[in-house]
Amino acid sequence: MKTKYFVPSLLAIAIASLVGACSSIPKTTSLLDQTRSDFSYAQNNPNVATYAPLEIKKASESLELANAAAANRDDIEKIDRLAYVAKQQIALAQEVGKQKSAEKEIANAAKERDQVRLDQRTQEANQANKTAEQVKRAEQMALTTAANAQSAAAMAENAAALAKNEANAAQAKNAALEAQLAELAAKKTERGLVITLGDVLFGTNIARLNSDGMRTAQKLANILQQNPSRTVLIEGFTDNVGSDAHNQELSERRANSVSSALISMGVAKERITSRGYGEQHPVASNRSAQDRAQNRRVEIVLSDAQGQLGQRAGAN
Repeated sequence: MKTKYFVPSLLAIAIASLVGACSSIPKTTSLLDQTRSDFSYAQNNPNVATYAPLEIKKASESLELANAAAANRDDIEKIDRLAYVAKQQIALAQEVGKQKSAEKEIANAAKERDQVRLDQRTQEANQANKTAEQVKRAEQMALTTAANAQSAAAMAENAAALAKNEANAAQAKNAALEAQLAELAAKKTERGLVITLGDVLFGTNIARLNSDGMRTAQKLANILQQNPSRTVLIEGFTDNVGSDAHNQELSERRANSVSSALISMGVAKERITSRGYGEQHPVASNRSAQDRAQNRRVEIVLSDAQGQLGQRAGAN
């Protein structure tokens, strides 16, 4: 009877062990895999070992950093950034080894040619030396041109890979931003994305945000911290109940209250502009309590990715 309960327990332990093992597998990327392959090839190249020991050592150290980031399961962007540096250093080591090896071969060839020409008459030797120098310069130019072409091709390939990674990262960031803005019920307007904080997020006839208002402000602060190039314009409005002076003051205090909340949550004050409009620019008539509640609001205009804000028509 005991055996019937013991086997499922072993199976559960095996599954748990397998899950734990999977969670510890290091991350990797196509760029890191390619960099490892490039390093193995360069390491086995005798020209690199002979003529570029310092360069391949630096490349090895950079690759170790990328491998460590993968083992620590760091984010892919960091792993690829470190792998890209290692890949560039590997390419440099290969080019240094190739160039110095070629220079050595040219020097040996020139030495042999010079030895043969020394046996000839002085005039013939001088002419031969002149010709040899011309050939040497042409060969050097050819080597330099080939090296530059190969380096340019490698740089173009790396730039394309980097651009693709950056585009993917930007796409993911925009998708995350859209999801966060949807949670705040942001609306697209001619002025840009507008987030509206209704009257229910403030104390009755006072400027202080209540607990729900503070939670909304925290969500907006998170968006601004994740998108440091964006700024906000905070505008306060009231209904037409009360004096113009009171409504103007209340709208300014409510806008400033949202601004202060964002600053306290880590948003730099230089990224925030606030102003009050009192009972100006209503979004509904003030004939009913429901309409007046809609007019008692704070609107937050989120800038574009370059920090540019759309201005309200007629605003100072």
